[in-house]
Amino acid sequence: MDETMKQFLQSLIELEAEAEHLLLARHQLVENDRLRNGNREALTALRRKARTTKTSVPSPFESIMKGVGGTSSRPLVEEVCATCGNHDSNEKTWMMFPGSDVFSMVPFHAAHTILEADQTRLDFDAKRLQSFVKEKSYVISESGVLADKISPGVLKSLVTLTDKPN
Repeated sequence: MDETMKQFLQSLIELEAEAEHLLLARHQLVENDRLRNGNREALTALRRKARTTKTSVPSPFESIMKGVGGTSSRPLVEEVCATCGNHDSNEKTWMMFPGSDVFSMVPFHAAHTILEADQTRLDFDAKRLQSFVKEKSYVISESGVLADKISPGVLKSLVTLTDKPN
């Protein structure tokens, strides 16, 4: 094999590795979105059960202003969970932990806290994967290894080749 063919083969191998990483990242992104949607649905169900929405629970400022009028011995600011609201946070609810097939009864407040923490982690992972997909797509498009050496028609025929079963 002459030197140009070896260089061409090496560039094809590098491009295929980059494309494989891109496809794996896209697949992981789809799986991550599926998990995020499931978490979002579970959080919505818990909010419905508690009869709260993201905006129905009073803000800390409203809680302070409501409590300023009296001189009782209770604290000025009463912490109110944005999901629980005035719902009994110790009420048990069924929950299947992420990544397992085990159901358990956990307190309502613990269930939605776990789900919210998992949701923020999944959101962070989704943003990281999206930037990785953009980076790999840019690397593949900017490499231009094939555009200089092979015509687009031949490249398309190479990409669409499939092995026929025996």
